[in-house]
Amino acid sequence: MQKRMSSQFRVLLIDLLFDLMGSAVYAVGVHMFTAPNHIAPGGVTGIATLVNYLSGAPIGTVSLLINIPLVGLSYYFLGRSTTVKTLKSVLVMSVVLDIMVFFLPPYTENPLLAALFGGVGIGAGLALIFMRGATTGGTDIVARLLQLKFPYLPIGRAMLFVDVVVLAASSLVYRQLESALYGLIAIFACSRVLDSLLYGLDVGKMVLVISEKSEEISKLIISDLDRGATLLAGRGAYSGQDRFVVLSAVRKNQFYRLKQLVHEADPKAFVIVAEAGEIMGEGFKPIHDNTK
Repeated sequence: MQKRMSSQFRVLLIDLLFDLMGSAVYAVGVHMFTAPNHIAPGGVTGIATLVNYLSGAPIGTVSLLINIPLVGLSYYFLGRSTTVKTLKSVLVMSVVLDIMVFFLPPYTENPLLAALFGGVGIGAGLALIFMRGATTGGTDIVARLLQLKFPYLPIGRAMLFVDVVVLAASSLVYRQLESALYGLIAIFACSRVLDSLLYGLDVGKMVLVISEKSEEISKLIISDLDRGATLLAGRGAYSGQDRFVVLSAVRKNQFYRLKQLVHEADPKAFVIVAEAGEIMGEGFKPIHDNTK
């Protein structure tokens, strides 16, 4: 029992460390590059940046106030486990954002460079937080809630809709179209960095896991990732032993966690990963042709 508590405490400390590092890098992107150049990088932070420009309210505090009702909805609809991790990361992010503003000199020489490096900083910061299975709330929660109503709606499309609204609002608040255009560049840079650090650039991964603990791994995929898994009967050509092969398809933002689950269950597992340019079926895109 004591060993288990010690292990849980160690995991919590590592989670907090990644939250702090990710939030610090995220704050560099916001306070050094995007906010001083009138760039709203989409999502809740973009909204908070606009509120900060209009009222002077701290970006971190405004982000927290926006996230509180979203976290409440997450707890009600998405469950306790997901919400606790999200709330932890939201609190750390908000505090770090409001503290780091006093230590980061703004860069205002070139708005294009500011948009690019702001996006890189925001994307790298998010990647560090996502690596521990947490999120920063905001549009991620909105997208997940929308998926409850529309199961086949891609999360990326739902988040893009929110970003477009924020970009349109930024051009009105700052009274210049360039703000929205630079914001679009920042969002693009953020998504590319995030994808490159965590998942690769494809919409999904197909994974085959060969292990003596195939059934345990399949249960972890179902319970932890909320994804399906299929056990395929197989036989080793060299050993002649019968065993199951786990087949599963996951979204790119779940792939890093899947690797962790497999390693935790069986460090000796043999894993084959294939890029899936398109995944159709329950939990992904509908099989029917959307162009008709």
